[in-house]
Amino acid sequence: MKAYVFPGQGAQFTGMGKDLYEASPKAKALFDEANDILGFKLTDVMFNGTADEQKQTKVTQPAIFLHSVAVALVNDTFAPDMVAGHSLGEFSALVANKTLSFADGVKLVSKRALAMQHACEINPSTMAAIIGLDDKIVEDICASIDEIVVAANYNCPGQLVISGTINGINIACEKLKAAGAKRALPLQVGGAFHSPLMEPARAELAAAIESTPFGKPICPVYQNVNALPSTDVNVIKQNLIAQLTSPVRWTQSVQNMVKDGAKTFIECGPGKVLQGLVKKIAPEAEVMSL
Repeated sequence: MKAYVFPGQGAQFTGMGKDLYEASPKAKALFDEANDILGFKLTDVMFNGTADEQKQTKVTQPAIFLHSVAVALVNDTFAPDMVAGHSLGEFSALVANKTLSFADGVKLVSKRALAMQHACEINPSTMAAIIGLDDKIVEDICASIDEIVVAANYNCPGQLVISGTINGINIACEKLKAAGAKRALPLQVGGAFHSPLMEPARAELAAAIESTPFGKPICPVYQNVNALPSTDVNVIKQNLIAQLTSPVRWTQSVQNMVKDGAKTFIECGPGKVLQGLVKKIAPEAEVMSL
């Protein structure tokens, strides 16, 4: 069985999608439609923008979504048995399995980006990558700190990203290094994604998701919040809303996809980050790009 997986924020690079845009009329039509929906030329920033321009949340999230979805939708061999996406990538996955229309996906991702940016401005905050410690040790140390610090991304065994207040993350990094972490690196991000500090964004996005039509999926989506497969539209919506303030359970999602029969993981979108994570979670799986 084939699992198609879709990357999240951080996979962007200058020139992303340009080859696809120039080679495929179908892809060009999707890119042009996204430009129209967003009201600015996203493709200009994707193809020629500086790294700083591409780091803007209002650009990064729609750009990765657009590239990822276009790669999947223009490929004649695209036939998923199951899909999943890392954080933002869950929206790409939901377009790929026909739960969301392309246009609605663009609109929701844009609203999500702006809502997250707004939440970051309300609560200055950050994230850090913790390498080489057991998840339980990281969770316990985060829970011992008198500020908001939580596990945010379970990326693969031995790699967990934490999220919280700036002071809380600094304290956590020191404690985690003392506990034996190989590395505890603050990340260059706009805020504490997948933590309670994203509550303003969750509330803002919830209304948009509730008012968006969701169709019947052609295959299950394994969702970040619980790592479980779903084809129930109401469950998918609620999990998508909860995603902003809940951890990304990527390790558990891949493990569950393998348990349910996935033998090949195909990454759709810029970069190869997910392929690397899948190999660490399930060394027996075949990984490739579309």
